[in-house]
Formats: sequence, structure tokens, C-alpha cells
Amino acid sequence: MLRLTVCLFLVATSVVAAASIIQTPPREAITGRWDLTIRDGQNEYPSWLEINEKADTLTGRFVSRRGEAGPLSTVRIDGDRIGFVFNNEDEKQSGLHFTGRVQGDRMSGTLSEAGKKFHWSAVRAPSLVRSTLPRWGKPIALLNGKDLRGWKSFPAGKPSRWEARENVLFNAGSGAGLVTLQTFDDFRLHLEFKIEPGSDSGVYLRGRYEIEIEDSFGKSPSTHLLGSIYGFLSPTSLPAKRAGEWQTIDATLVGRTITVVLNGETIISEQEIPGITGGALDSDEKSPGPIMLQGDYGQVSYRNIIITPALGKR
Repeated sequence: MLRLTVCLFLVATSVVAAASIIQTPPREAITGRWDLTIRDGQNEYPSWLEINEKADTLTGRFVSRRGEAGPLSTVRIDGDRIGFVFNNEDEKQSGLHFTGRVQGDRMSGTLSEAGKKFHWSAVRAPSLVRSTLPRWGKPIALLNGKDLRGWKSFPAGKPSRWEARENVLFNAGSGAGLVTLQTFDDFRLHLEFKIEPGSDSGVYLRGRYEIEIEDSFGKSPSTHLLGSIYGFLSPTSLPAKRAGEWQTIDATLVGRTITVVLNGETIISEQEIPGITGGALDSDEKSPGPIMLQGDYGQVSYRNIIITPALGKR
């Protein structure tokens, strides 16, 4: 009887231990890139998370809905539970405290900020690696030069300062952005822009990855200035013209791979965009998305916006 009891105890202990092993994911199940959605009542905000492990220490970086990628101050795991904290002093935010549970390629939990609680969820970000080179279709003009047909204001409740006149799209001052009604996957994009002194804009590819448009004449390249993928990729050079002069950008986006040509000079060559940038429309990186023009930081003009989509499947 004693032998039977001992055997049953050992079997039960083994089952419990095995269950614990099954429920506790390895660290590689948590490391990597994640596309987040934060919910505040009926509103949703996109964010992005990356967790890395080096020398048995977990580190990470995070993109809030307003800012650039910044380091996490704390990352911890306990079984299938995860917790991380983000502090962005530039935005003068209180700390964002995330707790949640990992379930395969998904996570979800609660965000605490300044005494308020929000729900968040995440899916593992897709690689977006393409198996073949793109075949390009026919160019599409996104501006008709007469009105804003084919575009919508975003967010809907914010006043729009955009108007079309004499084949130029002009933003008179800080207000809403403009978003194409069409969505795109891989593409080549050509546009011309004129930024006024001290103003700022941005072109969001698929509505998620911002090419910074800024008055940057005479400045050194950075992840915050003209031609950068905001907060992620810095140009190798900055051939910016003076404010008030027309300039050109040609961008090619295939999966996550971006090439940017500013005023005829390649400033980013086939670099990987890690994730969405602050101000993105959503974090659904696996899906096609629109072109968005940022309109909340002053006067800017655009003309000759032409997109050439890739043909066929990715």
C-alpha cells in the first residue's frame, strides 16, 4: 500500500511539473516584435513593442501612440505572465505600466497610467519577408488637382485645413491629416512637397511608417529630421533644400524594406523598418494600408503624388 501511495504521489507530482512546464513559455516565446492595440472605451490606439534578451537580461523598446521608439525601463516574466514599464520623459508622460499574459503568438492584459486602466492586446508582428521581387503595375495619380476626392480627413472630429488649388494640395495650418480611400501593399511612391519655415509634416506609408517631412535645411541627418523613418531609421545624408522650395521624395516599400530618395539622392537604401511609428493609423502590419499626410504641425504643400503598386501576390 505504501509503495502504491508513493507511486501515485510521484505520478501526480510529475503531472503537475509537466503542466507547469507546458504553461511556462520559454523566453524566446516572448522575445521579438509585437503589434499592440490599446483600448480606451470605444477608442483604439496602435502601439508597438520589441523585447530582446542579452546575457540573460530582458530589455525592450516601445512606441506609444504619440512618440518615437523608446527603451523600456523594466521587463519581467513569471511563467506565462509578463510585465513591462515605459517612461517617456520627452512626452512628460507618467509611466505606462503593462501587465498581461502570453498565449502563443498573442498577449493581452491591463495598462495603468496615472491612475487610469486600459485594456491592451498584442499579436506577434509579421516578418513581411517577400519570396519574390515585385512586378510593378501602372502608376496612379492620387491628386486630381481640383478637389479632395479620393481622400478623407483624419481624425474625423478634428478640423481640416486642407484644400486643393491649381494642382497643389495645400494645408493652411495645424489641423487634421488626410488619408487615401485606397489601400496599398508594396509600392513605389513619388511626391513633391514644399514645407514652410518651422513647419512639420509626414507621409505615412500604409498609414503606419512615417517619412518625416520637416524644415531641415543645413542640419545633420537624424531619426527626427527630413527623410527619416521617424524614430527608427536615419538618412545617410540630408540634401534638404531651403524652406519654401519644392523638393521631391521617391520611396519604395517592399514588405518592411524601404528605400528613400530625397531630391535625387538615395538617403536610405533597402533598410528594414522595425515597426510602426508614432501617430500610425493602426498596428495591423499584415494588411495593406493607405497613404496618410500629416497635417497637425503647420503649413505644407504637396503635388504630383503618384503611386505605383506591385502586382500579384506577395
